[in-house]
Amino acid sequence: MSKIVIIGSNHAGIAATNTILGNYKDHEVTVIERNSYISYLGCGTAFWVAGKLEGPDSLFYSSGVKLSETGAHVLMETEVKSVDFANKMVQAVSKDGTAFEQPYDKLILATGSRPIPPDIKGIDLDNVHYVKTFHDGGDIHEALKSDDVKSVAVIGAGYIGVELAEAVQLRGKKTYMFEADSSILPGYYDEWITSDMQAHMEKNGVAIHLEEKIEEIKGDGKVTGIVTTKGSYDVDMVIVCVGFTANTQLGEGVLETTPSGAYKVNLNQETNQPDVYAVGDCAVVYSNALQDTAYIALATNAVRSGIVAAHNVGGTPLQSAGVQGSNGISIYGYNMVSTGLTYKGATAAGFDAAHTDYEDLQKPGFVTDDNHSVKIRIVYDKTTRRVLGAQLASFNDISMGIHMFSLAVAKQVTIDELKLLDIFFLPHFNQPYNYITMAALSAE
Repeated sequence: MSKIVIIGSNHAGIAATNTILGNYKDHEVTVIERNSYISYLGCGTAFWVAGKLEGPDSLFYSSGVKLSETGAHVLMETEVKSVDFANKMVQAVSKDGTAFEQPYDKLILATGSRPIPPDIKGIDLDNVHYVKTFHDGGDIHEALKSDDVKSVAVIGAGYIGVELAEAVQLRGKKTYMFEADSSILPGYYDEWITSDMQAHMEKNGVAIHLEEKIEEIKGDGKVTGIVTTKGSYDVDMVIVCVGFTANTQLGEGVLETTPSGAYKVNLNQETNQPDVYAVGDCAVVYSNALQDTAYIALATNAVRSGIVAAHNVGGTPLQSAGVQGSNGISIYGYNMVSTGLTYKGATAAGFDAAHTDYEDLQKPGFVTDDNHSVKIRIVYDKTTRRVLGAQLASFNDISMGIHMFSLAVAKQVTIDELKLLDIFFLPHFNQPYNYITMAALSAE
């Protein structure tokens, strides 16, 4: 019987545990988790903060008890202090302070990511909050109940920042959102796509400040305001959403990392150390758009990497198919989805990139029910013609369309192959000259 130790049990760790125990019964699996909970769906934090949930229980899909019932030996509230990779031994401390060693034959690191604390004066004041854990979400939810909190500054306009800005505004607070870049969601969308969402957020009461950095958080013990590169603002609370970095302290000096700081792994999720695997937000993935490794911390990527590692640990060779970084967001009913590279990102990565844009109604003009404008941008390489990415935005639900583009990026489909792609037409759904076809035909 092989001894498998899994450190960390959120999405990647749970996927690995369930896959091993569901397919390879002859292994002994020990899961070590430092928190008192597992399987927190952090993407639902904004729902909770906005007051759209009766409570946080629905944000968990598993537990230590459930994992134990599948056959795992689960050690909750247990901190791993170090790993002796040479002797295959994990050193840990349990909740009651007892130190112990756990041997392994195979080790899976699923240690996730951690917030990047910005170098800002006053960052340690009361009522400055990060957004990562279940407890972080609870602290923000409770803090917003106070009548003393009338205005809130959200630092960072990535996914979490945008979602939290909407949630805070829906709680009736004056809401500011600050972003150092020139547009919101700059990592996943080009400005042509995000401009409408930005305008819609501002219409709903979120004050968006772009190309404006926070220099200081002011207060006497508790937040009273902020100072930026462009002005000063009175706020009672600050939510920091400026990004995350891979949590790789356990492998320092032994396991190879990439410039992003994440563990370097191959398509089997193996690190440079024998019998040691890394999955989820602590490791890189292979980007089919870049055709190189990248750090793309998404729950879907975490689950897939956990499954891949589990089968390899169990004895079935399996390689990752790579990822496109497919994602989506919905704010005040306005929906955006993307996959692969933005035009800005593709250009920065060295591609001879171009993009084709198109905007039209989702359905024919005579359809008046649920018929909104759709924006689409397809990014492609002018030399090879292959599709590098795509972005769509609309008040209609256009989310399923991005899956086709995800496959196109993965399979290196060219923009010219999309021009006459067989896409059906029915007025209930789309137009005879639909936006995908028209965008592709418009490509140079």
